[in-house]
Amino acid sequence: MADMQQKHFSDRVQRIEKGHRNLNSGYVTLVERNGVLVPVKKVRARRGFPWRGLFLVLIVFLLFKAFLLAYLGPVTYIDQHAKLEAGGLVEQAGAWLLRPDAATVYLSGVLAPFVEMAQGFLALTF
Repeated sequence: MADMQQKHFSDRVQRIEKGHRNLNSGYVTLVERNGVLVPVKKVRARRGFPWRGLFLVLIVFLLFKAFLLAYLGPVTYIDQHAKLEAGGLVEQAGAWLLRPDAATVYLSGVLAPFVEMAQGFLALTF
């Protein structure tokens, strides 16, 4: 009987010590409704690949290409793109990134009226 109680006691002590070790790495103290302070392990953010940031960079770059195409016009844009393709390795990489694709052409068509309106407004104010 005493051995069984000793085993339960040592199991309980091990569980308590494990909880203390877990809380030792970082915890916050929460106040329950009855006023008791309860230590709770911090929830650490999972550090994975930043997919949201990569997606945001791609969207911004696509909008930049569309704005550039709308601002310069298709003829000037293609002319500048041809100059980039004829350049060195870095210019060719830039030309590959800046080549007009279907999404860029569509977005430039959407942005073109706003760009023209902004150019007209800036011409009047300056």
